[in-house]
Amino acid sequence: MIDLKGKVAVITGSARGIGRAVAEKLAQAGANLVITDILAEIGEKTAKEISEKYGIEAIFVPGNVVSSESMAELASKTLEKFGKIDILVNNAGITRDTLFMRMKEEDFDLVMNINLKGTYNCTQAFFKTMVKQRFGSIINMASVVGLMGNAGQVNYSASKAGMIGMTKSLAKEVGKRGVRVNAVAPGYIQSEMTDVLSEDVKKEFAKNIPMGSMGTPEDIANAVLFLSSDLSSYITGQTLSVNGGMLMP
Repeated sequence: MIDLKGKVAVITGSARGIGRAVAEKLAQAGANLVITDILAEIGEKTAKEISEKYGIEAIFVPGNVVSSESMAELASKTLEKFGKIDILVNNAGITRDTLFMRMKEEDFDLVMNINLKGTYNCTQAFFKTMVKQRFGSIINMASVVGLMGNAGQVNYSASKAGMIGMTKSLAKEVGKRGVRVNAVAPGYIQSEMTDVLSEDVKKEFAKNIPMGSMGTPEDIANAVLFLSSDLSSYITGQTLSVNGGMLMP
């Protein structure tokens, strides 16, 4: 069993969904948590529930990844409480899907600002601390569409492809300083984003997945757990695809 006792993990967008699943998985392994999200009431509840369930320390810090000031405050409160950060999971993200010819500039900008610049803002806030510590694992939540593209998701695909490029470049900068940077690229996962799809659409998606079904948030959380642990100590600059075989590069 992977042991993260004594480790401190910060997960953005972790009040619910995949972010919460990641938080629970890391807490189960013994990590202390900083839950951060724009959903304050849900975030507070999530932190309390996870802390009580797994017997670890979990705090909630409200945060908006679009704001560098908010992320600086997140870093400050994390270090004030725990004195370090071991694991940073840049999970916060949104979609605004439509065909490119109908895509509004504000929807393109919003997706890029939250998904891509948000990853930059949060990583910047903790980066100097990790470099000074000479240890840390940064995990960016990308997507299969950042690798293969998808009609109707030009903005989302571009943001996730950007995160993968950021992952590789940053890994080259900080590898010698003991900081690892990797990405997880989920395929079609059961989530609030996919719950709105009709059953017929879900069945069509499943036809393109060799394993024949959508993944679960726990599938993604397991990948993050591995990249957070010492089992992946010689892995950096990589994108771990968790997609049931729908994309095999």
